[in-house]
Amino acid sequence: MTERLFRSFLTLLAALAFAALATGCARSPDSAPAAASNSAVTEGTGAATKGAAPAAANTPAAATPTDGAGNETAVLAGGCFWGMQDIIRKIPGVVTTDVGYTGGTAGVTYEDVHGGATGNAESVRIVFDPKRLSYSDLLEKWFFRMHDPTTKNRQGNDVGSQYRSAIFYTSDAQRDTAKQVIARVDATHEWPAPIVTEVAPAGPFTRAEDYHQDYLVKNPDGYTCHYLRDFSHPSL
Repeated sequence: MTERLFRSFLTLLAALAFAALATGCARSPDSAPAAASNSAVTEGTGAATKGAAPAAANTPAAATPTDGAGNETAVLAGGCFWGMQDIIRKIPGVVTTDVGYTGGTAGVTYEDVHGGATGNAESVRIVFDPKRLSYSDLLEKWFFRMHDPTTKNRQGNDVGSQYRSAIFYTSDAQRDTAKQVIARVDATHEWPAPIVTEVAPAGPFTRAEDYHQDYLVKNPDGYTCHYLRDFSHPSL
């Protein structure tokens, strides 16, 4: 009887041991996916982090101090701004134009400037794409052909310092280019007298009254003394 009980006890112990082993093996597959799942989450986070870099690289660059498109600004004067603007706005590479007063007191009106006491010149502010139109070409192929740069404080029938020929540069590079272009145009002798165009830093620009803006678009038969000269020299 004792031997039979002992064998039963051993059988019970073996059954318990097997059950424990079976239970442990049954949990292992559950644990592995859990670990794999955690690993997958980590990789997923890593992949998401790595994937974020190209997105950041494709973020648009911060806008430039001008208009975000790399455009430059030029300010030119050469007589009544109506006629100049009407020619300049049609030049390939010009983005926008507006007319105003510069070279003298800020915050002026047409009536102030018309008297000639403020030191301002009627001028055109030009925003242009330098990839399509260089500053040099704007001056040499257009500005010095659309007005007479040899008459001081006068353009056609318009007389006074407000109608002077002037290049108001917005950078040292523009200043240097302006001087180089003047020298080249003078050397062609297309103009019978020396060029008297003023080269000065661009000061305050006061936008002219709305009725002056695109005047010849609104009034096609309006006054102008500007036209493009057909010079024979290849550089013009």
